[in-house]
Amino acid sequence: MYTLGEFIIENRDNFLHSTEGLLRLFSSIKLAAKAIHKEVNKAGLTEDIIGSSGVTNIQGENQQKLDNFAHKAFIESFKSRNVVCGIASEESKDFIVIKGKKENISHQYIVLIDPLDGSSNIDVNVSIGTIFSVYKRKSTIEMDLTIEDFLQIGNQQILAGYIIYGSSTILVYSTGNGVHGFTLDPSVGTFYLSHPNLYFPKIEKIYSINDGNYAKFSNGVKKFIKYCQENKNNRPYTARYIGSLVGDFHRNIIQGGIYIYPRTASSKEGKLRLLYECNPIAFLTEQAGGKATDGSKRILDIVPKKLHQRTPFICGPIGMVSKLEYFIKNNDE
Repeated sequence: MYTLGEFIIENRDNFLHSTEGLLRLFSSIKLAAKAIHKEVNKAGLTEDIIGSSGVTNIQGENQQKLDNFAHKAFIESFKSRNVVCGIASEESKDFIVIKGKKENISHQYIVLIDPLDGSSNIDVNVSIGTIFSVYKRKSTIEMDLTIEDFLQIGNQQILAGYIIYGSSTILVYSTGNGVHGFTLDPSVGTFYLSHPNLYFPKIEKIYSINDGNYAKFSNGVKKFIKYCQENKNNRPYTARYIGSLVGDFHRNIIQGGIYIYPRTASSKEGKLRLLYECNPIAFLTEQAGGKATDGSKRILDIVPKKLHQRTPFICGPIGMVSKLEYFIKNNDE
C-alpha cells in the first residue's frame, strides 16, 4: 500500500513543479486534516466543537465553532511549513500574507481554501469536508503579493483537492494527472492510497440538487429534473442530496451522478464560491472525465473579479451535464 508521500515521490515526473514544495504542501494539509479529524470524532462529547460561535462570517453566514477551528488549523499549518506565501480562506474577508525568506524559491504558492464545507451538518453527524486549491504566485518574489495573485483563472491550478470527514477520513487530490484518494489510518496517522485513478462511471444514476428550492429554479432546470424522473432509458435516476458539496461530489464521482447548484430567483449569481469551492471541484471533475459549468460556460475559464465571487455550479459526467445545458439553453431566457 502506497502512503501519500510515497505516491508523490513515485509519480514526481507527473508534477511540473517542485516535488519538495508539493511534499511540504501536503505536509501542511495532512497536519490540519488530522487535527480536524480528531475534533470531528469528539463532536457530541464536548461543547467546544458543535454549535454556533456567535459570529457572522464574511459570507453573512453564522460561523460554527468547528468552522473557526478548521480555519485556524489550516492557517497555522501552512505558516509553519515555509512553502505558502499567501492564503485566501472562505472565512476571511481579505487574503493573508505569509512572510518567508525571499530566496526560498519553494515559498511561492498561493492557497485558496474552504476550511469546512457543509458546516451545517456538524451537529447532526453528517459528512463534512475541506476543499483546497493551489496556484503559483503571479507576482515576482521581489514584489509584495497583490489581489491578482489570488484572482487566477481555474485552469491555472497546479493542485486541487478535498478532504471528506465521514465514516473514514479521505483525502482526494489531482495535480493534473488523474484523481487519487487516500484514506487516513488513524491508528498510525498515515494516509494510504485507497482510491487510485478515480473516474466517473459510465452508468449515470444519481442527480443531486436541493429540491426545496424547486419553485425558484428556472424552467430549464425544472425540465431536467422531470427528465431525470422519467421512467425510460435507464431512468428514473435516484435523487441524493447531502447538503455538503464534498459529500455529494465524493458519492457522485464513485457512483456516477451530477451535482447541481443553479442560479435561482433569489440567488441570481448562484451561491457557491468560485475560488474556494467551484474551481477546485471543477478541476477534479475534468480530471475524472467529467464536465463542470455554470450552465453555459466552463467553470475553469471564468475570470474571477473578487475573492468571494459566487457562481452557479454544475458538475458530473459529460452526458448528464451536457443534457442539463441543453435544457437551460432551450428553455431559459
